[in-house]
Amino acid sequence: MPAQKLYAGTTLRETRTRLGLSQRAFAEKLGISLPYLNQMENNHRPLSAAVVLSLAAEFGFDVTALSTGDAERLVTDMREALADPVFATPAPGLADLRLAASNAPALARAFLHLHRAYRQTHERLASLDEALGRAEAQPSPWEEVRDFFHYCDNYIDAVDRAAERFAGQAADPVDAARAALAQRGIALALTDADELRAYDPVAKTLTLSHRAAAATQRFQLLHQVALLTQNELLEATLDLARFQTEAARAIAKIGMANYFAGAALLPYRPFLAAAQEMRHDLERLADRFGASIEQVAHRLSTLQRPGAKGIPFFFVRVDQAGTITKRHSATRLQFARFGGACPLWNVHAAFETPGRFLRQLAETPDGVRYLCLARDISKPGGSFHAKIRRYAIGLGCEIAHARDLVYADGLDLSQGFEPIGISCRICERTDCHQRSVPPLERRLRTDPDRRGLLPYEIG
Repeated sequence: MPAQKLYAGTTLRETRTRLGLSQRAFAEKLGISLPYLNQMENNHRPLSAAVVLSLAAEFGFDVTALSTGDAERLVTDMREALADPVFATPAPGLADLRLAASNAPALARAFLHLHRAYRQTHERLASLDEALGRAEAQPSPWEEVRDFFHYCDNYIDAVDRAAERFAGQAADPVDAARAALAQRGIALALTDADELRAYDPVAKTLTLSHRAAAATQRFQLLHQVALLTQNELLEATLDLARFQTEAARAIAKIGMANYFAGAALLPYRPFLAAAQEMRHDLERLADRFGASIEQVAHRLSTLQRPGAKGIPFFFVRVDQAGTITKRHSATRLQFARFGGACPLWNVHAAFETPGRFLRQLAETPDGVRYLCLARDISKPGGSFHAKIRRYAIGLGCEIAHARDLVYADGLDLSQGFEPIGISCRICERTDCHQRSVPPLERRLRTDPDRRGLLPYEIG
């Protein structure tokens, strides 16, 4: 498959403006003509390799910032939104959507916010919500926070670096956490309580449940330490995010503390080095850092530090109903914002084979190929009467990186790719035997005298 052309006019224009240079001066420093620069800034021509190298040499520009990942996410989200039946006319073509995402990302996000507001208002009408007419349509706090992490590549640089510095204070981040508690006169105790973690600021006591797995105890300890020792940093980061509601801000603060805990448990540079050394073997990494497999998989998907990026992974967690409860992608594979994941994806089969890693070579409708890994995750409650929570996690990367993973060993990476999609409602495949609903963008044909895999044909 030919290399994807790099259109980054918005980023190029913002860089020039930040440097305070005119187009002519900027073109001279890059060694190109003024018309050529103008064409690139307006996305009429892609960035050449020479221009990318000049940006790095002349201005120390991090060329990884030119990644098209954010634009691809916007394109995927717009395609899904435009599949809504409310749009009676055919959806714009893929080329038009990519132009909008590249040239006018703020407008694209405004469109997505508008569509989301419409959907929520429609759902309120359908369910006779009591709040109808008394509140403006706005994203739910949970969705607002999820989108915040989604569009910052699930990497928060200031929090990540602070966690790495904190972990570096001791041989084990838990020792650093215990020391931080001791400095504040806070006692740490294990109890038989149902709650995983409880902090009493008056009694200055932090209790953790001894029923929880060791990795969970370590994570919860670091989470509370983040709230106690990094409050100013977390609040400043939340100020920059500008959430619409206090509820969203409160949820995001929990997310930030979780981020700090994961980044302290698995510090960036030591973890990245170990991941490369162990070829991303999740079990070995979990053992090395005293973490769970889910924590390790999630952390691998956040290694997006400028100048020191790891393999671009996607990470997802689904429940037994197929609903996505966590999602992030640093790859071109994007997940449906609404509903579940593609039924042909191996993450669903993980529930049928507990304790095993499943491997899958998969290809999306855009022709991109992936190595996908899936495994079930059970979270016992620690007693006979406690409920067991079951999830499945999926982790994967584009096939170009597959040989850097131990999970590619023994696989023929040149063939045997299974067709998967994002969501049935926007999937372009016409012959999928697992399709649950027709694609909203396509016309349907029905013949009462004929029946194939589906009770209709997709035009």
